[in-house]
Amino acid sequence: MAIAAVLLVIPIVALLWVPSYARDEPELWGFPFFFWYQFLWVFICSALTWAAYKLTLSARGLTSHKAGEGR
Repeated sequence: MAIAAVLLVIPIVALLWVPSYARDEPELWGFPFFFWYQFLWVFICSALTWAAYKLTLSARGLTSHKAGEGR
């Protein structure tokens, strides 16, 4: 469970540390670093949230959850 918590904290810390990405260079397809860095975190955050969810399920001894079933 602690690993799942760490996975959920990573994007929060990365995006709250503004000096690390408050710049224009390098550009990617004409977009300044600030914009594409934050957009990249949308996908990274989704992957980390999914991984934390799977770790939580395995820690509880569950392998999947079907709609309508008890947890």
